[in-house]
Amino acid sequence: MKIYVPLDSAAKAVGADDVAEAILSEAKTRGLDVEVIRNGTRGMIWLEPLVEIETEKGRVGYGTVDVADVPALLDGKLESLGLVEELDWMKGQTRLTFQRCGVTDPLSLADYEAHGGLTGLRNAIAMTPAGIVEEVTNSGLRGRGGAGFPTGIKWNTVLGAQADQKYIVCNADEGDSGTFADRMIMEGDPFTLIEGMIIAGLAVEATQGYVYLRSEYPDAIDIMEKAVVLARGAGMLGADILGSGRAFDMEIRVGAGAYVCGEETSLLNSLEGKRGVVRAKPPLPALEGFLGKPTVVNNVISLATVPVVMEKGAAHYADFGLGRSKGTMPIQIAGNVKFGGLYETAFGLPLGDLIDKVAGGTLSGRPVKAVQVGGPLGAYMPRSKFDTPFAYEEFDGQGGLIGHAGVVVFDDSANMLGMARFAMEFCAVESCGKCTPCRIGAVRGVETIDRIGKGDTSAIELLEDLCETMKEGSLCALGGFTPFPVMSALQNFPDDFATKKEAAE
Repeated sequence: MKIYVPLDSAAKAVGADDVAEAILSEAKTRGLDVEVIRNGTRGMIWLEPLVEIETEKGRVGYGTVDVADVPALLDGKLESLGLVEELDWMKGQTRLTFQRCGVTDPLSLADYEAHGGLTGLRNAIAMTPAGIVEEVTNSGLRGRGGAGFPTGIKWNTVLGAQADQKYIVCNADEGDSGTFADRMIMEGDPFTLIEGMIIAGLAVEATQGYVYLRSEYPDAIDIMEKAVVLARGAGMLGADILGSGRAFDMEIRVGAGAYVCGEETSLLNSLEGKRGVVRAKPPLPALEGFLGKPTVVNNVISLATVPVVMEKGAAHYADFGLGRSKGTMPIQIAGNVKFGGLYETAFGLPLGDLIDKVAGGTLSGRPVKAVQVGGPLGAYMPRSKFDTPFAYEEFDGQGGLIGHAGVVVFDDSANMLGMARFAMEFCAVESCGKCTPCRIGAVRGVETIDRIGKGDTSAIELLEDLCETMKEGSLCALGGFTPFPVMSALQNFPDDFATKKEAAE
């Protein structure tokens, strides 16, 4: 009997390790031949620990399972959820990047290959670097870390750069509130990220890669380090990739916990052992990046999606989505919702459908007041904008941004003046200090919002001017995007700023 118990951090946080141990112990006591496989999560976080038992018809799910449920589970008396693949949450998705997450043993290369892994890499090996870049460009894949910049164009710049050494750097410093897709893929399907980095290396003629992984993800660090060793031992990494005669190797580097190191130039400084502060541009990292050499800096999900493009083809991937937003997006649903988790779907799903149908509305049962999309620097969207399709240009047209596709839901008890203050305070705490608009502007922003909270509504005009200065004058997105949550709260929820309120502590 094969029983799957997730090793994902979210599942472990609610007792998955204890459940796995209890299953093995109970099976031994009963003399049962049971194999417990630690898989990634399916993304249905509200059901964790989600235990699956392999049957002739498919894998049957049980959730949430605790230690006390184990005897009934092995007796066949615990009520099941049915076939996991047939659950509404799973059936509604288009799983491309996350097709293996929750399905395979994350550290089994044989399992990875049996489920389509390495097909994209083998296809890439048979192509020229320019051919790989063209395929990725034609797919319409854009950066999934926040900016949405076309991946193929960035790669083409690095390919055309002349240098004795080039690098691939994976930005795994996933610091936005309400985001966890990077962590999930690294814990649940690490070889797809490794494969994507190798393909990127082949595409731009880089031979060395680094994953810059945040220190707050100990499980992801452990799994990625083990996966790299396994990949190197299997000839997937090294001087002779899968016998191709071409070289690429990589290392895992751990950051020290600075939010601003999610910005690519600050990340590169940190990776070089320097203080994590933003660099002025130009030069672009694609021309002078890590150690002054041409460097591809891509987010985890961007690189983990490349094997899909190379396996299925650019046309297949580009067939999903809306307008210039091609393919799928792993949307992370969090906050005050009934069903929190990861939901991968093609671009274009209306925000309202995502909140009301997929997420099931608020857990509190109160009306939804606001949805913040794109992390702590994302705009607050009111229900009047819930018909906005989930896509880059469409969100931009409504004063919002998709960012890393973290979605945090608030009910009608939320004080939006307090949330605006939090945005400014967050920026003040996390600023690297390199530029004045961000370093000083965020501090003045907190003070100004406190004045408004005490009834001085004349300070609203000052807040608007301050946000404009930060937006136009900041070196990077931290100071430049902080006005998004502040101004969206002010514009969409003016009543919360119009009367005397105590500012949030």
